[in-house]
Amino acid sequence: MSVLWFSWAERAAIVGLAAALDRIVGDPWGWPHPVQAIGQAITWGSQSIFRFKLSPLGERSLGVMLGLGVILGSGAVGWGMVRLSGMVHPVVGIGCEVVLLASCFAGRSLRRAAEDVLAPLELGDISLARERLALYVGRDTASLDEPEILRAVLETVSENATDGVMAPLFYALVGALLPLGSVPVALAYKAASTLDSMVGYREAPYTYMGWFSARFEDALTWLPCRLTVLTIALLSGRPQQVWHLCRRDASADPSPNAGWSECTYAAALGVQLGGRNVYRGQVKEKPLLGDAVVPITGDRILAALTLTRHGFLLWTGLGVAVIAGLGMLGQG
Repeated sequence: MSVLWFSWAERAAIVGLAAALDRIVGDPWGWPHPVQAIGQAITWGSQSIFRFKLSPLGERSLGVMLGLGVILGSGAVGWGMVRLSGMVHPVVGIGCEVVLLASCFAGRSLRRAAEDVLAPLELGDISLARERLALYVGRDTASLDEPEILRAVLETVSENATDGVMAPLFYALVGALLPLGSVPVALAYKAASTLDSMVGYREAPYTYMGWFSARFEDALTWLPCRLTVLTIALLSGRPQQVWHLCRRDASADPSPNAGWSECTYAAALGVQLGGRNVYRGQVKEKPLLGDAVVPITGDRILAALTLTRHGFLLWTGLGVAVIAGLGMLGQG
């Protein structure tokens, strides 16, 4: 059996084990997480840029440097950690890879967040549901009624299904086919996604400094988002109808990816997303996505999470099979 076969088999096993670890354990509360370190680096970098009080061009230039530095730095740190742990012992190296890669997947965390808000709703405690929802969304939650809380949860679940679950898996599989391996590539994408969520806004003060982070993340997410749309459409059992509704509604959203991700779940579940949201006291109207065949309920949200889990398992299975197949070809 060739060395190449062991390399491919190892990479397939790492992706499979990381997916299983996220499914079983997720991100335990209170444990250190790579995104925390990435977020601290972004906070320090962005505050440093603001202190210079630069022109728009200057802010944009340093914003590009910040984005590239955080993205490439995250990948490099991940690569270094894997290399150093592997020098201690190969098993330690594999364990480090599995844990780091699992931290890039947010499937379990996404389900936990949704259930955290749904639990008090089921007991009729809307005040507690609003408080918990505020931990996960950017919109104002203090005056939301139950239908609006449910819509907010489903919009969060459907948007983050792409950039929090499926896209990191996509880049983990891409990385497994490259000399770098899964961890550096997946961590680099996670850094890009974190940059977008923290500084990728059109509003002040991030208009210029966050310009690169927002557009770069949009470009990285474009392909995995479309693949996610196709996957959810197939899993829904009504692919033509889902695709038709996405083509009709998704492009109305200003984001090139969020609208598609939310719309495919809305169409698959027979609900409608979008509408009036309030952010820091300012009203924003989001385009309506899908048709309101049925109302949004807790069961619809759980069904969305199930679709994401099935899509994740499908991609993992196919990806691991391809990687292992390459190993068998190399063996021959």
